[in-house]
Amino acid sequence: MYRLHTTVTASNAAEQAPQLRQLLALSAQSNHRLALIRSLLPPTLRNSVRAGPVQDTEWCLLVANASVAAKLRQLTPMLLAHLRTKGESVQTLRIKVSTQI
Repeated sequence: MYRLHTTVTASNAAEQAPQLRQLLALSAQSNHRLALIRSLLPPTLRNSVRAGPVQDTEWCLLVANASVAAKLRQLTPMLLAHLRTKGESVQTLRIKVSTQI
């Protein structure tokens, strides 16, 4: 008996698995939020910030180093206010240093 190996794309797999669909939706939401605030970030920091996980009304940004994290913490009130004006229900913005950026 021969078994056919077929390739499945991520979107096809997500359609058939609710957990994957949820992960893809959260990833898209996080990337959308980053796109909304990117223009507010200082140009020199934009490449040092990545979208992180979303949990309810909390969102995490992953940054390259502690100095970027410190600057973003200063900008947090403005970033949260901007996200709310765009319809995002973010109450808390976490900033984590990640060495893989």
